[in-house]
This record gives sequence, structure tokens and C-alpha cells, in this order.
Amino acid sequence: MNATGKLTLSMIIFGTIGIFRRLIPLSSGLVAMSRGLIGVLFLLLVMRLRGDGMDRAAVRRKLPLLCLSGAAIGVNWILLFEAYNYTSVATATLCYYLAPMFVILASPLVLREKLTLRKLACVSAALLGMVFVSGVLEASGGAGLKGVLLGLGAAVLYASVVLMNKQLGDVPAYDRTIVQLGSSAAVLLPYVLLVEEVSIEAFTPGVIALLLVVGIVHTGIAYALYFGSLMQLKAQTAAILSYIDPVVAVLLSALVLREHMSLLSGLGAVLVLGAAVISELPNRGPAH
Repeated sequence: MNATGKLTLSMIIFGTIGIFRRLIPLSSGLVAMSRGLIGVLFLLLVMRLRGDGMDRAAVRRKLPLLCLSGAAIGVNWILLFEAYNYTSVATATLCYYLAPMFVILASPLVLREKLTLRKLACVSAALLGMVFVSGVLEASGGAGLKGVLLGLGAAVLYASVVLMNKQLGDVPAYDRTIVQLGSSAAVLLPYVLLVEEVSIEAFTPGVIALLLVVGIVHTGIAYALYFGSLMQLKAQTAAILSYIDPVVAVLLSALVLREHMSLLSGLGAVLVLGAAVISELPNRGPAH
């Protein structure tokens, strides 16, 4: 499989996670912790089979930031999984994909990057689209507003992870992901034990199988495909292909879960995804 195929497949896999979350009758914290733990064990196995070793020096230099970003990933997963419980998979996913807009807004302060007119227009369009998606302008008044807010919280945390990852350039991608997934599981473990009620009876063979799918397929395999393709693709190509994920999620929400999306919400989805894709396009010279 070539690099484009690997990245496309990883995005399709990511786009199906909302369906699987709906099928697992466990708390969001427990699902998120299991995902991190199973994912990190799988990636360690992949590295072992490939004969690769970790760049321990680079990991040590950036260990505090790696652990902090890993914790943010864990909490981000909890918020996203909870969002699926309070609103449609499509709406939660679209809220989540406002993260690039939050990165754009934070870039002038954090990365000292210039906020161009095009990017500002994309942010405005995406925020307007989010208002449409939330349903606050419709007769229902935003029945899934709690899910929308949880999805936006997940987007803010994901944006923070993106910004932190920009400071981890000297840490190899696999090493970075392994430490982050391990950190997310370690941070979530005490939370799950102290706050959530864990019942052994809930771990039926079917539930265990679904957790393994989420941990191995949606985390281990998807991340392996994702990082295995990045080095061979242009940054803009990878960024635009990443929006296969929310498109798949929106389609599955309608076709598999039969979740209704109004005309106004559909327009909002177009604005959010369109603005995100346009913001990733390379700048062109005055002649264009």
C-alpha cells in the first residue's frame, strides 16, 4: 500500500470510532484508558517486530512535555466519548474538527505565526458553521447542547496537543506516540479507580472484543498507518486527507445510526469542513 492509501485507510478507521464507542457499555474514562493502554502495547510490539529502538535521549529531553501532552490526549478522549453520549456522532465529530481553527487562533501568541486574512475568514466561516451544527437556531434550541460543549472541549484539548507537538520535532513520531499513549493511560488510571464505578461483570467477551478493536485497530494500527505515511507525503496533502475522518463519521452517523441532520446542520457541516480544508491549502503568489 502506498503512502496515500495508508493515510486514507487510517482516516477511515478513525472515522468509525464513534460507532464502536456507542456499542461499548462502559464509562468514557474506562474506554479512554483502555484505548491508551492497548494502543501503547500494540505499538511497542510493532517496534519490537520491526527491530526499531526508541531514541531515549530525545524522549528524556522532552519527557515533561510528552507526559503533559499525553495527559491532554487522555482527557480529550474522555470529552469526545462523552460527547457521543449526548449528541449525534456527526455533531460531536464536527465540533471536534474545530481544533484546527483553535490552532490558527492560538498560533500568533504561541508560535508567533501571522494570522492571514484567509485564515481569519476560515475561522469565521467555521464558527458560523458550528452555530448551525449545534442546532441553537432551530426549534429544538440545541437539544444536544451538552454534547456540543463536550465536543468543543475535546477540540480545545486536541488543539493544545497539536501546539505542544510542534515543540517535539526532535522526538521521532513513533516514540512520541508511545510515550503519549502510555502517559494518557497512566493519568487516567487513578481517575478511573477513584471516580468511576468499575464492575467486573461489565467486561463480557463482547465488550472485551470491542475494547481490543478500539485499542488495536483504532489506535495501534491506525496510528501505525498514519505515521508510516507522513514521511512520504507533502504536509498539505496529509492535512487535507485527514478530513476523510469527519466525512466518514458524518456519513456513518446518517447511514448506520440513522441520526437525523437538518438542512441547516448540513450547511454548517459544509462550512466547518470547507473552512478547515481551505485553511490547509498552500499560499499562492500574487500571480495566482
